[in-house]
Amino acid sequence: MPSPKDVYIAVIGAGGVGKCFLSQLEILSNRLSNNSSSPKLSLVLVSRSKKTLYSPQYTALPFSNLASSLDSSTQEPLSLPKIIEYLAAAPAKVVLVDNTSSQDVADAYPQVLSKGISIVTPNKKAFSGSSKLWQDIFTAASTSGAKVYHESSVGAGLPVISTLKELVDTGDEVTRIEGVFSGTMSFLFNSFAPTEGKGGKWSEEVKKAKDLGYTEPDPRDDLNGLDVARKLTILARLAGLQVESPTSFPVQSLIPKDLESVGSGEEFVQRLHEFDTQMEDVKLEAEKEGKVVRFVGSIDVGQKEVKVGLENFDRSHPIAALKGSDNIISFYTKRYGANPLIIQGAGAGGEVTAMGVTGDLIKVLERLS
Repeated sequence: MPSPKDVYIAVIGAGGVGKCFLSQLEILSNRLSNNSSSPKLSLVLVSRSKKTLYSPQYTALPFSNLASSLDSSTQEPLSLPKIIEYLAAAPAKVVLVDNTSSQDVADAYPQVLSKGISIVTPNKKAFSGSSKLWQDIFTAASTSGAKVYHESSVGAGLPVISTLKELVDTGDEVTRIEGVFSGTMSFLFNSFAPTEGKGGKWSEEVKKAKDLGYTEPDPRDDLNGLDVARKLTILARLAGLQVESPTSFPVQSLIPKDLESVGSGEEFVQRLHEFDTQMEDVKLEAEKEGKVVRFVGSIDVGQKEVKVGLENFDRSHPIAALKGSDNIISFYTKRYGANPLIIQGAGAGGEVTAMGVTGDLIKVLERLS
């Protein structure tokens, strides 16, 4: 029989973030096992698109050789409804860790939570989808008592969501949120329009970012601004605004019209140089004002305005002075006055994203015990 301190962990998604999370979970599990008053964690399921490894009797899967055990698993892959059924029948508390960016998994959150299964996830789609899905998720959680945390859905491991929630919950008045919310866009503009020196051609910087793995396989998935729009939707909702979806406010796309419908990401990168003058003009316009151009998102809470796009900043501004692929998020509030509360650091990468997920898991364990 499981003890009241047992918590079963199920993980969907074992790719980049998933792998990092599983290694952090092993460390956490070992650390907790040395303390008799801590919950005992048992990993009972790991699933990815075509493979599932799970324990029908809810005994813990060993962490040693987990990746190769999953690769060679001959267990029939479980559909999402089957996974939910399996977890709902578990004889102890369960936390589902969704490391995917799947809309299908996100759409199932209300059902998962209604069965008392807690969720931690970096999946933006659950919290930036329709406002109905947002409502259904939190209604299901409050009704069943299950917990749902999604720190890594904005800013990877940076404490963006927890900070905003604390500001709101303690009664501060958030007036404006502004920042660079994409590691990809940060990297591109820091090298295309640096505060010192000339910077490279736009098409060359995009190709470099793609070769380094900073962009999606098709860079248009970054340049369309939708990733930033999703993050702003989440923050705007947490700040109290009714935002219907990431497409319900102005989002500037940096994809040239003529390249929107080309067949592949490869072709897009090959032809992007034809449109370098467009971005060069944008850069020069900013330079005439003694400024640099950056791709930012902003939320004006009072005016109920959310927008994503290019803006010019003084070279001394914290947003202009970012390095590498760092994110920066500024919270302007009544308490903090003219000087915003600023959170800055790595906003992308498997290890830091997984850290946010692991941190959320620890919060859930504290609240379940």
